[in-house]
Order: sequence, then C-alpha cells, then structure tokens
Amino acid sequence: MEAAEVLEEESFALSTSSASEAEFAAVVGSIKDIFMDAEFQVLQRNFMDRYYQEFGDMEENKLTYTPIFNEYLSLVEKYIEELQLTGILGFNMAAFTATLKHHKDEMADDLFDMLLTFTDFLTFK
Repeated sequence: MEAAEVLEEESFALSTSSASEAEFAAVVGSIKDIFMDAEFQVLQRNFMDRYYQEFGDMEENKLTYTPIFNEYLSLVEKYIEELQLTGILGFNMAAFTATLKHHKDEMADDLFDMLLTFTDFLTFK
C-alpha cells in the first residue's frame, strides 16, 4: 500500500469519527434543549408526582419498581424520539443510549446523570 493510500484511509477514518462525534454532540445538545423545555419538565414532574410515594430510602428494590421504571423509559423515550425525529434525521433512542457511556467524559455530569436514567435503574431510582 502506498503512502497516499494510507493517508487517504486515515483521513477517511478521521472524518468518519469526526462526523459521528459531531452527530453525537448534536443529539446531546438537542436532548439538553428538550430537558430544559417547560413541557418536558411538566411531563417529568407529573410522572414523579404520581409515583414518588412508591420509593423510599431503603436499599432493597421492590418488584413494583420495575414496571414504574419501564413506564418512565417508555414515556420519556417516546417524547424525546418524537421531538428528535423532527430535528435529527435517523435518530434512534436505543442506539443513542447504547453509545452514551462511551461519551461520559464529553458532557457535564448532571446532563450525563439525567441521560443515564434511561439506561440505569439505580440512577433512575
């Protein structure tokens, strides 16, 4: 392989990586805007008001937590996907959450923790 071909392959790999990083940053920025939106705040507050009494300070996880967590995931993921689909072509919440932990160092802790509630039950709890 000639040096020019190697450089071309490396350049392609870098541009692909940069494109995926830029896409991830765009999605995070868009989701951050959603989190700050008053409508999302009301949606989340209403959900928490409905179920906060189910949760206590105990370490033990009750079986009733699982359907509550699943309902939360469904509600929030659907809301975000509906808004993201209008702004970012090809957005998929499952794919986004799968890559989330790989980008932990690239975002503020509070935003990461909020996003982690979609994948981690203990963070949600």
